[in-house]
Amino acid sequence: MVSTEYERKIAARFATFDQDGNGYIDREDFNAATKALLAEFGTAARSDRGQALYIGAEAFWQGMAGIADRDGDQRITREEFVNGAVKRLRDNPDRFAEIARPFLDAALAVADGDGDAVATVDEIARALKALGAPEAVATAAAGALDADGDGRVAEPEIVSAFARYFTVPE
Repeated sequence: MVSTEYERKIAARFATFDQDGNGYIDREDFNAATKALLAEFGTAARSDRGQALYIGAEAFWQGMAGIADRDGDQRITREEFVNGAVKRLRDNPDRFAEIARPFLDAALAVADGDGDAVATVDEIARALKALGAPEAVATAAAGALDADGDGRVAEPEIVSAFARYFTVPE
């Protein structure tokens, strides 16, 4: 049986995706996140990186909708989000990581100033703030991703941390 505490913590993650605060997650929320990241890093939507981010966002949306949109209305309510995370992802955070990977890889490419597929802690914090995280939270989260303290974060750490955050509330 799933604990109420677990469900409460996962429900709190819902707001991260509900970019416009209208009470549900839909394709427009993923487009808004994409636009915010592109604007933050001065990347043109029609550039290769911009297009990859839009394609990644669409893939992420399709994966999320496939897991959580139980009534097929192309919107994920808080209840659907919690049920999707609890019932389908709790025991397999790697599945969530695979759904998110195309978007996260493309977001990393947008944030990565020198093109070496590794972002600085500051670039990660900027990306998180662009996605709506408060500055203190974004800074702390980006710093926590830098396990070896070198100021840089690679894709495996980002994807793994992202999946754990949305599926394992501890």
